[in-house]
Amino acid sequence: MFLEFPAAAAAPVAPARDPRQFVSPAQWDKLVGLLMRDNPYDQVMAERVLGQAIAYLVTAMECRGQDLGLGPGHIIDIGVHTMILDTMAYADFCDHHNGGAFLHHVPEISVKGDGSVARTARRVAAHGFDVDWPLWAADAAKCTPCRPGEDGH
Repeated sequence: MFLEFPAAAAAPVAPARDPRQFVSPAQWDKLVGLLMRDNPYDQVMAERVLGQAIAYLVTAMECRGQDLGLGPGHIIDIGVHTMILDTMAYADFCDHHNGGAFLHHVPEISVKGDGSVARTARRVAAHGFDVDWPLWAADAAKCTPCRPGEDGH
């Protein structure tokens, strides 16, 4: 099922930001290459997924402790997992963007249908990132497999 998201989100709480600012150019290129290697993505799709994954992770880090139940859908989660699997680079990313704390990954077996993906996309937009609405909406009806309400993804 494909859900439509509203074009407008809540007023941004941060100025417009580019996900590329949060990783080095070399790390961006590496992650795009890994996404293309492991998925049926061309460079454009890999960059879309990676950009949204970074925007999600930064937003989750900035919202830690707020029990918002943030979580991406499956497509964005592919980019998150690609980042997490490069453990040294991910630990460095967490160190720089999460106040020195590691943002853990806490997957659930069941997938929630609680609207958390739509809420998360709106929160990402409010944190100053351009949201690629079709990537978020493609599997928003299934929602997220991540445990909500914790300081983890």
